Amino acid sequence: MSEKLTKKSVARNYAFLAVMLGSMILGSIVGWIFPQVKDGDEVVKAGATVLKPLGTLFINMMFCIVVPMVFSSIAGSIATMRSRRRAGKIMSTTILTFIVTGAIAAAIMIVLMKLIPPVLTPWSDLAEGVVDTPISIPDLIVNFFTVGDFSQLLSRSAMLPLIVFAILFGFGVNLGPGPDSPVAQLLTSLSDAMMKVVQIVTYYAPIAFFGFFADLVATYGPQITTDYARALAVYYPLCFIYIFTAFPLFAWFGGGKGAVGEMFRHIARPAITSLGTCSSVATIPTNLEEAENTGISKDVSEIVLPLGATMHMDGSCFSCVLKIAFLFGVFGKPFDSLADFVLIILVAVLSSVGMSGVPGGGYIGEFIMCSVFFPDQLAVAYPIAITIGNLVDPPATMINSAGDYVVSYIVSRFVDGKDWYQKVRAARG
Repeated sequence: MSEKLTKKSVARNYAFLAVMLGSMILGSIVGWIFPQVKDGDEVVKAGATVLKPLGTLFINMMFCIVVPMVFSSIAGSIATMRSRRRAGKIMSTTILTFIVTGAIAAAIMIVLMKLIPPVLTPWSDLAEGVVDTPISIPDLIVNFFTVGDFSQLLSRSAMLPLIVFAILFGFGVNLGPGPDSPVAQLLTSLSDAMMKVVQIVTYYAPIAFFGFFADLVATYGPQITTDYARALAVYYPLCFIYIFTAFPLFAWFGGGKGAVGEMFRHIARPAITSLGTCSSVATIPTNLEEAENTGISKDVSEIVLPLGATMHMDGSCFSCVLKIAFLFGVFGKPFDSLADFVLIILVAVLSSVGMSGVPGGGYIGEFIMCSVFFPDQLAVAYPIAITIGNLVDPPATMINSAGDYVVSYIVSRFVDGKDWYQKVRAARG
């Protein structure tokens, strides 16, 4: 069932990531060789900043894609669900578990970002005029769920209300016309079509990031490299610490005595598969095999694991908070507001729902995050967030995919009873 991980297949799956990183490095070198020269506020020599339109073109194309992409993918996945009765309990428990574990991951990263800020000095004049008046909690909740008019949902500035509407619309189709209805099939087809559009646009991404990084380094200098390195030095160790601390706690809570050892015996293959393919979806077959070998009920694994491939993303919650904290530092915005922390957790959890389980699929989630926190600096914030996403994609995918298998323990506890694993062991003799 699982993909055979040969050296050739691993190289192929990482090829595009390598091209992306290469284009960023090349652009940085060009920006360093041809810097922008200023005399006060007047630009004397443009240098590599003339390459900025290459990046702007990519950003504008993504702006046009994001609204139909998010709506069709979320509404379509919910509209075609076939869960009934017991499956309904599995579904509700699964989604609640995804939310709780994602919120825990986001909260952990917020604490870490307070202790070790990724950016210590704002990037030049980007800090000017970006500190907004804090929004009240009641207004935050209202703006989180709704907009004043349907037409406002068609704007990229209302991504969170669009997601909420897409969820409601998906359930409306599922409970009304049904998962086999023309409406449900239209949503699925539209989602598939938009994914292909994203793939087509993504082919241009290396050129875009060459231009973006050339402009960025030419404008703001070598501080950029230092800040990115500092962010990665925090993120990579955290992912491995999380595997050996949080995952055992989740397995123990879900399966009780003996479950932690069982989890560690089976988690290696999903983790290696996700690192080799850099894809949550590609890890589903391996996860299903390991869940079956563990003794997890088939109906539990067949709902939890495919759903988890696109909705359960603790590693992406980590990276979302890292990106937000990074950009707060870039723009000189204080990272100390309780209202901001609440919204960061909400955005980290909810934006992970919009991320697809394919390599580089975080573009949509990163757009949602930037549109909420940095709407006036979106053209700068979005490429920076994508860059961090590319740099942390392998360990983030490993946390996401291996975590799907661990979550199946928790769901089994609430569906099959807290002693489900002991029953499995007893049945094996």
